[in-house]
Amino acid sequence: MASIKCPKCAAPVPFDTGVKFVKCPYCSSLVYIDRTGAGFYYAIPFMVNENDAVGTFRRWAAGSTKAKDLDKLAQLAGVKKKYFPVYMFKRDVNGVEQVFIETAGSTTLPGLHNLKVPAGDLKVYDATFDVGGAELIKPDIEMTPYLNSLPGKPKEQALVFFPIWTIDYVFNQKKYGAVVDASSGEVFSSEFPTRSSNAYMAVAGAGFVAFIGEGLLATSMLIPAIALMAVTVVAVFYVGLQVARRM
Repeated sequence: MASIKCPKCAAPVPFDTGVKFVKCPYCSSLVYIDRTGAGFYYAIPFMVNENDAVGTFRRWAAGSTKAKDLDKLAQLAGVKKKYFPVYMFKRDVNGVEQVFIETAGSTTLPGLHNLKVPAGDLKVYDATFDVGGAELIKPDIEMTPYLNSLPGKPKEQALVFFPIWTIDYVFNQKKYGAVVDASSGEVFSSEFPTRSSNAYMAVAGAGFVAFIGEGLLATSMLIPAIALMAVTVVAVFYVGLQVARRM
């Protein structure tokens, strides 16, 4: 639980996440919890363990835009459990509450500017919070510069430690990195091995040239040209299938 100083008797008043008013246990005063300052600290528990994070990465690596067999051939070079700091701003924008997330730590890791804090998963971060062996990245970006660019009126401003898995891997002797959101399982990566399109372009180009020639032939010899076009369609389909299997 977090605590706030009673404005009447100055005693510490503990309170749970989400409450707006709490009664002081010493003087019974009703204390309003003002969340417009930056003094609130939360953390999101890990919902994805290491094995699941690696499995999620492998499934992502098997996607159609990734290099063939990346899911099988990617060699893991490191899997690390971390808490990354972000600022959560709740703002009243024309009568509607909107939530804005900004990074509180300097990073080159992909996707950390697009994290989404899941509703209801916030836990008060204090000395009793168990990080479960995760590396706690300390914030090094001030909140103040963000405040000038946000719309609406402040309702709550907090520092949130977000759970992530960072995965380093090697493919074709080149190092890459990915981040797995440990609350939703989403994978972020700014660079990854992709499937080459050169072979597909070559097949398409050869088919295009063949059709042009057969089109010209059709002006004088229609039946043979149609037969050749049918053969070309089958050939392009077959070669394209073989390329897809090998790329």
